[in-house]
Amino acid sequence: MQVLQVQLEVGPDPAEVGRARRWARSRLAGSGIGDDEPLTDTLVLLISELVTNAVVHTGCPAVLRMLFGGGGPEAGTVRVEVADASDRPPRPRHAECADTNGRGLELVDGLADRWGWQREGAGKSIWCEVDRAAPAVPTTPQAPPAATSSATVSPVRC
Repeated sequence: MQVLQVQLEVGPDPAEVGRARRWARSRLAGSGIGDDEPLTDTLVLLISELVTNAVVHTGCPAVLRMLFGGGGPEAGTVRVEVADASDRPPRPRHAECADTNGRGLELVDGLADRWGWQREGAGKSIWCEVDRAAPAVPTTPQAPPAATSSATVSPVRC
């Protein structure tokens, strides 16, 4: 299986997060993941959170990597990695309603199919993966699905 890897060096400035998002969108488009696909917004949000964490919590430069699995444009997994020079492991927090930060890793946990971290040199790399499923194309018209759901969404009360 062939894997395409692209990477961007990110400076220790919060303004770099916007540059990382723009860079990621262009690389996603170049890999065949269209800007109109929901996967694009999910990956850009994940990248934004991981790069923000690296820049804000370490104050050091970081490296953003995206790895695209093989198997055609509709298959594979997209892996995002952000490596930094800090050896401190990530520390998930639970933000309260009025908190203005502390939700990053909760978002990553909720949006990514898998995530984790590993030591890398003197620092670490935090990674997440999103599986890219092939779009379902029905061959015959079908009735809309029944309005049932097994997911429960609880409103946030502040």
